Amino acid sequence: MIGEPSLHMWLTFAIIAVAVAVFASEKASIESTSVGIVVAFLLLFHFVPGMPESAHAGVTVERLLAGFASPALITIIALLVIGQGLVQTGALEAPTRSLQEFASGRSQIVLPLTLIVAAAISAFLNNTPVVVMFIPVVSALSVRLGMSPSKTLMPLSFITILGGMTTLIGSSTNVLVAGLAHDYRGVEIGFFDFLLPGLFLAGIGFVYVLFVAPFLLPKETKAASDTTVASGRQFIAEIAITDDHPLDGETPVAGMFPTLKNMTVRLIRRDDRTILPPFEDISLNAGDVVIVAATRKALTDALILGDSLRPKDAVPDSEASDPGAVDTAVSRRGSMTVAEAVVAPGSRIIGRRVEEVGSASLGGCKILGVQRRSRMVRVPLSELRLESGDVVLVLGSRSQVRSLRLNHDFLLLEWSATELPDIALATRARLIFGLTVLCAATGLVPIVVAALAGAFFMVPAKCLNLRQAARAFDRKIYLLIGASLAMATSLEATGGASFIANSVVHALEGASAAVILSVFFMIIAILTNLLSNHATAALFTPIALDTATTLGVDPMIFVVAVIFAANCSFASPMGYQTNLLVMGSGHYRFSDFLRAGTPLIFILWLAYSVFAPWYYGL
Repeated sequence: MIGEPSLHMWLTFAIIAVAVAVFASEKASIESTSVGIVVAFLLLFHFVPGMPESAHAGVTVERLLAGFASPALITIIALLVIGQGLVQTGALEAPTRSLQEFASGRSQIVLPLTLIVAAAISAFLNNTPVVVMFIPVVSALSVRLGMSPSKTLMPLSFITILGGMTTLIGSSTNVLVAGLAHDYRGVEIGFFDFLLPGLFLAGIGFVYVLFVAPFLLPKETKAASDTTVASGRQFIAEIAITDDHPLDGETPVAGMFPTLKNMTVRLIRRDDRTILPPFEDISLNAGDVVIVAATRKALTDALILGDSLRPKDAVPDSEASDPGAVDTAVSRRGSMTVAEAVVAPGSRIIGRRVEEVGSASLGGCKILGVQRRSRMVRVPLSELRLESGDVVLVLGSRSQVRSLRLNHDFLLLEWSATELPDIALATRARLIFGLTVLCAATGLVPIVVAALAGAFFMVPAKCLNLRQAARAFDRKIYLLIGASLAMATSLEATGGASFIANSVVHALEGASAAVILSVFFMIIAILTNLLSNHATAALFTPIALDTATTLGVDPMIFVVAVIFAANCSFASPMGYQTNLLVMGSGHYRFSDFLRAGTPLIFILWLAYSVFAPWYYGL
C-alpha cells in the first residue's frame, strides 16, 4: 500500500531538490548550502502545522541535528586525523619511494596496479581505512609521475567501493543488508555468495574508472598547480661529506651518483681542486663538498629520508629557545620547516656570499639552496654572492621561519612554508594505524571506537600536535554529512522514501521479474546518492524481500541487487564516506562527482540489468 502523501513530505521533496540543484550549480559554497538545508528543515517542522503523529514521524530538533554527532561523522574526522599523523611523520614516504622506483619505465601500469591492490584489500577490509591508507600513497605517486592528484584520488574512492561489492564484509552496507534479510525472512547470505556478479560489475567499473573517468575529472587543481610550479624550479645546493656520511665512499654509475636521485651534480670541490663532470673513476670522500642542482621536492625528499642535507646545527622548534639557539644546538631530528624567501631590493646582504650570511640574519634559519632565475651558476653554494631577486630555500623551526615575516632583507613566501615529516616517529604512526585497522576489521571494537582511539593516541605518541590534528578537520565534510543525515531523517519521518519505493512497486505491477529488478536497481542507486547508503539499504531490503516473494523468485536475487545498488554511491560526495575523504585531498567540487560518477551508475545499472536475468535464469 502507498502511504497517504502529506504537505511535509512534498515540502521535504522540494527542499532536497533545491539543495541538489544548488550543490550541482555551485552558486553557493558547500558550507553555506549545508547549513541552509538544516535550517530549512528546522523551520519546516517548527512552523508548518499538520505533521502526522506516529511512532516513526515525530521529528524533533534533536533528531535533525543528530547527524552532527553521528558515529559515521566522528569516524571520518578521526580517520582524517590518523591520516594526518601518517603524513606528518612520513610513514608512507618509504613505500611511496619504492612504488616510484618500481614505476621507473612503467608509468603506464604502476597507478592502475596500485588502485587494483586497493580494491583487492577493500574486499576484506572496510573501505574507509583503506582509502585513508592509500590517499597519501596515490597523491605522492601521482606527483612523482608528473600527474595531478585530482586525476587519481576520485578513482581511488570509486575503485575501493567497487572492490567492496564483492564480499560480505567488503562494505558495512553489505553486512547491514545481510543482517536485515536474516532478521526479516531468515535469508542466509554467505561470505562469497555474490562474488561472481560482484566481480563482473567490479570488472566493468574498473575499466571505466581507469580509462574513462580521468578524462572527466579536472586537469589540475590549484593546489596541484602550486606544487608543480614549486617543484619545477632548480636550486643550487651543496652537501658537505663528513666521516660516516651516507655519501662517503659513493662511486658513480654511468656518471651519476645513485644516492643523489633526481639531483644533478654540478661539481665536486676537493681541497683546492674543482672536479667537473663527467665523473668517472672517482669516489666521494670525507672532506668533499658536492654542489648539486635539484628541485625543492628532491631536496626535501633528501631531508626526509636521510641526514645528507640536514644542517648539523638544525634543531626542532621545541629545542630552540631563541633564534640564535640554532647556532650551538646539537643536531637531531624534529619538526622542521622548509620555506622560500626572496632577497629584497635594497637588502643589506646583496653582494655578500652565502657563507657570510649568518643564521642571525635569517632568524636562526639555514640556507639550503639558492635559485637564480637568470642563469644556473657553477660555483659552490657557500661562495655564491646573493643578488636582488634570488630565491633562497631555508630550513628552520616553525617559529624561526615565521620570524622571517619581520625580516627586511628577505621577503618570505608564506605559501611555500612546509613542515618536514619527522620519520623518527614513523614507526609509531604505522603501529597506531595498523592497530586501528586490525581492531576495526576483526570487529574487536566498532570502527568508530577504533578510529577515535587511534586519533587520540597519535597526539600523546607525538606523531601530531594539537595544531596539526586540528588541521585535519574539514568543515566541508562536517557540515555536508550533518546536512545529508538531516535530509535522510526528514525523508524517513515524512514517509517520503517509502512513498517513492512503494509507488515504483505499484506502478510495475504485472511486469516481469527482470524488469522490476532493473528498475529496483536504478531507484536504489539514485537514492543512495541522496540518502546515506545505510538508510537506503535499510529501507529497500524489506521491500525487496516482499517483492521477491510476490513474484515467486529467490529472495537472494533481490537482496543482492539491493547490496550492489546501495553501493553505487558515485554521483555525490555525500554518497559515501570515501568520497568525502578524497574530496578535500583532491580539491574536488560537487559537480566533479556528478560528472564522473553519474555515467558509472548507468553503466553498472545496464550491466546488471543484462547480467542478472541471465545469471539467475529470470
